[in-house]
Amino acid sequence: MLISEIFYSIQGEGELTGVPSVFVRTSGCNLRCAWCDTPYASWNPEGEQRTVDSIVAEVQGHPTARHVVLTGGEPMIAKEIRPLASELKMLGYHITVETAATLPPDGIACDLASLSPKLLNSAPDGTRHATWRKKHEATRWRPDAVQAWLDGYGWQFKFVVSAPADVDELEGMLASLDREIPRHKVLLMPEATSLETMRERANWLGELCKSRGYRYAHRLHIELYGNRRGT
Repeated sequence: MLISEIFYSIQGEGELTGVPSVFVRTSGCNLRCAWCDTPYASWNPEGEQRTVDSIVAEVQGHPTARHVVLTGGEPMIAKEIRPLASELKMLGYHITVETAATLPPDGIACDLASLSPKLLNSAPDGTRHATWRKKHEATRWRPDAVQAWLDGYGWQFKFVVSAPADVDELEGMLASLDREIPRHKVLLMPEATSLETMRERANWLGELCKSRGYRYAHRLHIELYGNRRGT
């Protein structure tokens, strides 16, 4: 499968923030988010074709790591993602799958489904990317796929928020799922690739989380390393 990068770092987002983890980033995505922070794995997929065995061997090269994060791009479109997850699970790793949840899990080995459905704020520019905008808007929200993840796995929601109105939108999306969604399982992250923007948005987003009962989710990797690859 096409792999953009594999690296050992600190989980910067979600319920496992701070946990040392090996990140396996697949290359390729079925969406085109305007603010994507990994365009090299999404907008312009790059990388190296790797076998499952070679990926597992590289993960095992970090002997202190017990957590593996399968991410992208969109890892669920990688053809061998399920054999890879199964092999890692058999070896005793905790597996997080970071996905936009546009595709069902179909039995993938996973301990934590990190579900990040995309909001209207993610749509690419319609003038410059008309075809992708239509595809993105038609694909970004798949309630049936989200329900399949919720029914089969431990999960968390991570929403990228750039304005207060985004929260009204995501509340409508969650209400349509016909599932009990505890608010502490919904993490709201400021849309930002710089410390300055993240901290600015943290001010009002943190207050909004307090008033509505959601979890504020900072992006620790940006604080620690800045917006750069391999972190």
